[in-house]
Amino acid sequence: MEINLELAQALYIGATVLFILTLGGLSHPESARKGNLYGMLGMAIAIIATLLGPHVTKNLFLIFILMALGGLIGIYLAKKVKMTHMPELVAILHSLVGIAAVLVGYVNFLDVTVSYQGVEKVIHEIEIYIGIFIGAVTFSGSVIAYGKLSRAISGNPLLLPGRHWLNLILIIVICIYGYIFVTTESVTAATTPLIIMTAVSLILGMHLIMAIGGADMPVAVSMLNSYSGWAASATGFMLGNDLLIVVGALVGSSGAILSYIMCQAMNRSFISVIAGGFGTDGPSANIVTSEDQGEVTAVEPEDVCELLLSSKKVMIIPGYGMAVAQAQHTVNKIVKLLQNRKIEVCFGIHPVAGRMPGHMNVLLAEARVPYDIVFEMDEINEDFPGVDTSIIIGANDIVNPSALDDPNSPIAGMPVLECWKGKTSIVLKRSMATGYAGIQNPLFFKDNTRMLFGDAKASMDSVLTALESS
Repeated sequence: MEINLELAQALYIGATVLFILTLGGLSHPESARKGNLYGMLGMAIAIIATLLGPHVTKNLFLIFILMALGGLIGIYLAKKVKMTHMPELVAILHSLVGIAAVLVGYVNFLDVTVSYQGVEKVIHEIEIYIGIFIGAVTFSGSVIAYGKLSRAISGNPLLLPGRHWLNLILIIVICIYGYIFVTTESVTAATTPLIIMTAVSLILGMHLIMAIGGADMPVAVSMLNSYSGWAASATGFMLGNDLLIVVGALVGSSGAILSYIMCQAMNRSFISVIAGGFGTDGPSANIVTSEDQGEVTAVEPEDVCELLLSSKKVMIIPGYGMAVAQAQHTVNKIVKLLQNRKIEVCFGIHPVAGRMPGHMNVLLAEARVPYDIVFEMDEINEDFPGVDTSIIIGANDIVNPSALDDPNSPIAGMPVLECWKGKTSIVLKRSMATGYAGIQNPLFFKDNTRMLFGDAKASMDSVLTALESS
């Protein structure tokens, strides 16, 4: 069965509408599931329209085999990957988009069956060059992001002397070789500057992400998502596929907008994300501090139970530690018990809690926590003076007073959840180790802070047991 060009274009328009609805659905947790369904339907329509359209005339069997193989791998990953490893999965999937753009670019350049002349040739080669450039930066940057998120690479920023000048030099080199590539007539001769540009772009991508500190990785992941969209859009230009251009632009622009919003929430510069070294401009940004700042007050689960039962309002602040321990389901049970006792409970979510945008929202949605008690930082921060007990579960940097009090801190200027303004803060941690930003947290040593040491799930299970028996 083959469909004509007009029908294929109509299906492409329908798929585009569905992708726009997808973005709208993903803008809120309550509609996210429907948004995913729109995206799946839109992608199915796009694939069918492409395979049965006039542009695919041979190797259909091989295409189906490869699609089936990719689908099986996707299903396997979806079933195997834990929620705690979702940020790493997102990062590595971004790298696949990048390397795909690079490979498509090279195949398109070396394809002798299509010939362009004059201005069309120049435009086509510019499309190829830009597509490979963005793809290479996305690929290497995403691989480094994966390494940082999985802790295979240190989360500390790599701050080379004159790093911004280095980035500028690399960009200039890429531009120079771009001119050489476009003005070279011979395919064989033009391959050399293309290969050199690819190597330089890979180095640029690695350096950009290596210079970003661990506390700012959620914004880096969001920006890499944007890069992957632009890489897909560039691939669409190379292949003359309108839908791929539009979808790539949607992903690229939405990722850039999300990154900008997150930068505003963290009081950071959007340009710093693109230039690398994000959140590392302070004079002591590369210093890891772990000095003792006093004594901490440790408590047991029974003490936490008493504090919760004597409270009128409880605030729960989740962090990456909750994701690692998979404590969200136990936390939801505790919330229900407290609500049954007429105790007001809500969640405070920091924009960069976890390792990717919306990480905590996804975890809470998985545990079926009601959406109406989950609030963003800017909605809830002014309420802390009226909070009796705040429970910080595996969070560190997002509740660090140094962001407001210490101008030399690596996270200086970043808005944080000001839980210390409440009556009592209970911090769940395995140890006194520093957070992802590598700095000590003065919150732990405040007079109204209590430390509950141990695995977050085990600790919450003990608190739940104490509540049930009270």
